[in-house]
Amino acid sequence: MTVLAPASTAPGVTRSRARGRRRVLWLVVLVATLLLAGVLSVTFGARDVGPADIWAGLTGSTDTASAAAVGKRVPRTILAMLVGAALAVAGAVLQGATRNPLADPQILGINGGASLAIVTGIAFFGLSSASGYIWTGMIGAGAAAVFVYAIGSLGRGGPTPLRLALAGAVTAVAFSSLISAILLPRINVMSVFRFWQVGGVGGATPDTIGQVLPFLVVGFVICLLSASALNTLALGDELAAGLGARVRTARLTASAGAVVLCGAATAVAGPIGFVGLVVPHICRLIVGVDHRWLLPVSAAGGAILLTISDVVGRVIARPEEIEVGIVTALLGAPFFIALVRRQKMRAL
Repeated sequence: MTVLAPASTAPGVTRSRARGRRRVLWLVVLVATLLLAGVLSVTFGARDVGPADIWAGLTGSTDTASAAAVGKRVPRTILAMLVGAALAVAGAVLQGATRNPLADPQILGINGGASLAIVTGIAFFGLSSASGYIWTGMIGAGAAAVFVYAIGSLGRGGPTPLRLALAGAVTAVAFSSLISAILLPRINVMSVFRFWQVGGVGGATPDTIGQVLPFLVVGFVICLLSASALNTLALGDELAAGLGARVRTARLTASAGAVVLCGAATAVAGPIGFVGLVVPHICRLIVGVDHRWLLPVSAAGGAILLTISDVVGRVIARPEEIEVGIVTALLGAPFFIALVRRQKMRAL
C-alpha cells in the first residue's frame, strides 16, 4: 500500500518555503547593507568625521566644521537612497511592462525627456521652483515614453525589444543634442545646471526631499500595486488576456508609475543612468522574477548602489568630487555590453 505524504511536506511546498526564507534573508541582508552604506556616506567625503561629529551633526550642532559637514551629508544620503530606489524600481517595472531586458529610463530616453523639459522650462519660461521642476520633469518623461513606444511600434511585429532599444537610444541622443543647443548660448543657465546634467545629489536639502517625497511615494505605490499584473504580463499578452488580465490597462498603469518615479528623480538629481538597468537584473538572480519580491528588493539594491557610488565619487577625487552620474555610468556601461551579448536582444 502506498502512503501519501502530508501536503505540508510535499516537495513543492518545501521548495516554496525554502525560496520564501531565502528571499526574506536577502531582503534583510540588503536592508542591513543599506544602513551600512548610509553610515559610510555620512562618515566619508572631503573631510572624514568620527562618531562624536556624527552625533553632533545629527543633533543639529554646527559648532565644528565636521559636525556641519555631517548636517549636509545626511540629506544628501537620504536623497541618494530615494533616487536610487526610484530608478531601480522604474527600471524593473519598465523591463516587466515591455518584456525588454534592455529597458532602462536612460536607455529608453525617459530621463532625457525629463531633462529636456526641465531645461526648456528654465531657459524659456523662468522655471525655478522645486515643485515646478518635478511637474515639468514628469510631463517630459511621460511624453518621451509615449514617443519612444510609438516609434518602436511602427511597422510589422509591433514594439519588439530591438525596436524599443533602438528608438530609445536614438531619442536619448536627440534629446541630449537639443539640451546642448539650448544651454550653449545661455551661459547663466549652463553654469547653474552643468553638474545637474551629469547627475548628482550634492545639492540635497531637507526642503528638496520634502518636495519630491510625495511624488516618489505615489510612484512607488503604483508600481508595487502593479506587481501581480506584471507577473501576468510576463506570460505573454495572449495568455495574460486569456487569464482575464486587461493587458493594455496593466501595462499603461505600471508604466505610469515608472514615469512618475523617473520624472521626479530626474528633476532633483539629474539624468542618472544605468541604475534601472543593472540593479533589477542582479536582483532577479537572487530573488527570482516574481515582481512582488523583485520590486522591493530592487528598491533596496538601487538605494545601495547610488549611495555607494556617491561615496566613491567623493573619496577618489578629494578634495573635489566626481558626480554620481559619472560613477554609475562607469559601472553600468560594461554591464550593459555584457547584457546585450548574453540576451541577444531577446524579450524577458
